[in-house]
Amino acid sequence: MANAPAAGHALDVLTLLGRHVAPLPASAIARDLGLPRSTVYHLLAVLVDRGFVVHLREERRYGLGSAAYELGSAYARQEPLRWVAQTVLTRLVAQTTHSGHFAVLDGRDVLYLLEERAPGRASLVTEIGVRLPATLTASGLAMLARLPAQQVRALWPSRRDLVRRHDRGPASLTELRRELAETRRRGWAREDGSVTIGFASVAGAVLDHNGHPQGAVALTFPADEVDEDGRERLAAQVLDATARIARHIRGRIAR
Repeated sequence: MANAPAAGHALDVLTLLGRHVAPLPASAIARDLGLPRSTVYHLLAVLVDRGFVVHLREERRYGLGSAAYELGSAYARQEPLRWVAQTVLTRLVAQTTHSGHFAVLDGRDVLYLLEERAPGRASLVTEIGVRLPATLTASGLAMLARLPAQQVRALWPSRRDLVRRHDRGPASLTELRRELAETRRRGWAREDGSVTIGFASVAGAVLDHNGHPQGAVALTFPADEVDEDGRERLAAQVLDATARIARHIRGRIAR
């Protein structure tokens, strides 16, 4: 029971941060909650360590972290969403004859929840339950491009935190920002050989009513089999699939 007040105060901090669009300084949190600053700093340190809060050092403010987003949107990844995503993914793979998958963002990684292998296609590394660095995958880039810039900075504060594979993927924070900006401009993400040499992917994010990514749908194909025009056509089909899943999410909220 001794820890119950601390747990309650931690939840109060998260609730307060969730009610504000902009991050808050610790002094404002302490004032609004009627708590000593020392207590607030201790709570914030724990929440930052667990990923529920992001500390913007230059601004001396605190905002919700990726773990808070993950927890707050967890309802959308329960079995009903998984069922809808599987139905949409099955149809997409049948239409395109390329293998597809559905993934969610988990910290710096993507976690693959669904895989639909097209008949006659090779097995891929992106099987159910596999985690890969988000910056290397089309699914990860599609979701990261929809996150606030400060959240991306909190996830990758230094270039040393970036992981490369096959000598591919963003090698610097500048390259990562450029890739995410291009993904936002294009409306979909792509990767070529970053996960598996000889294979490429296109992906789109599934967005909730706040524009926050709940997951991503991707198609993977032999890189030499699909030209640039073909990739754009596949991307359009992927975006149609993500829109159908998103309508289901928003429909659940409306009810």
